[in-house]
Amino acid sequence: MSNLDRSPVVTVRGGLAEVAAEPVRELLTPRTVQLGESSLVRRLLPNIHRRMVGAWCFVDHYGPDDISEQPGMRVAPHPHTGLQTLSWLHQGEVEHRDSVGSVATIRPYELGLMTAGHGIAHSEQSPVPHPALLHGAQLWIALPDASRDVAPGFEHHSDLPVVRTAHGLSATLMLGRFDGAESPGTAYTPIVGMDLDLAPGAATALPLEPDFEYAALAMTGLVDVDGVPVERGSMLYLGCGRRELRLRSESGGAVMLLGGEPFEERIVMWWNFLGRTGEEVAAFREAWQAGERFGEVHGYDGARLDAPPLPGVPLKARGRVRED
Repeated sequence: MSNLDRSPVVTVRGGLAEVAAEPVRELLTPRTVQLGESSLVRRLLPNIHRRMVGAWCFVDHYGPDDISEQPGMRVAPHPHTGLQTLSWLHQGEVEHRDSVGSVATIRPYELGLMTAGHGIAHSEQSPVPHPALLHGAQLWIALPDASRDVAPGFEHHSDLPVVRTAHGLSATLMLGRFDGAESPGTAYTPIVGMDLDLAPGAATALPLEPDFEYAALAMTGLVDVDGVPVERGSMLYLGCGRRELRLRSESGGAVMLLGGEPFEERIVMWWNFLGRTGEEVAAFREAWQAGERFGEVHGYDGARLDAPPLPGVPLKARGRVRED
């Protein structure tokens, strides 16, 4: 997934000073962003109030959209560095292509996990023909300094662990560990991502890691998360220090639970690059424009994306807390 803003904001992330060290209930309102040629998404992270949740640094939610008479998702080849992308669907199909030669069709409840590391380029589009509905989420995970220059790669896992409870909850483990189960996806920081399906009338308490911070994104329906009604496309930030999370849904719904140890490193994220200094990010942009470092995506019918111009302010870290 690409950040297609032509004037992307300069964003500095990371640092424990930005993390609530106790349980909180902070409802994050999405903003609508154009994605590709015909899609609109709800952007939850980065948010004006919250920049990261653990190593999760970017969250888009889209659909359900009727694309029966439309091309659907169509995101041209673009670069990434220093992060992982995670593709997740409830409905529809997305074709992934990248510059290390990966070609995969991602379907509902399958994990598409791309590690950019040193640098990769990829495209995403709805196949032809494609299902009538498209609904899912795209997420980025910041790589820690020790791993951010690893070789790029892609993983496609169609058989993920599912944990079911007697109280109407079914949890598909996208990334990390939960209740003795472990996702096959490669993780570089202590992290967890789960898709929680609640049957009508479900009421349950989910065990959590108190050292993790968490957020819950409502994918479908209306779900009561720790006493707060969360509607589809909204995210509730939950802070740290929790040992359990109470969930309830009268009519049924689905929640994506994201968590991880607070990410302590300062990060400059601009366009589709994640680095540590402005000079580094500017060098990534120059390499992409020159056709270097990131390789080439084959099989996409269209031109690759050009990087937007650099902003008129320095790309630099400004500390652990937001500065005006």
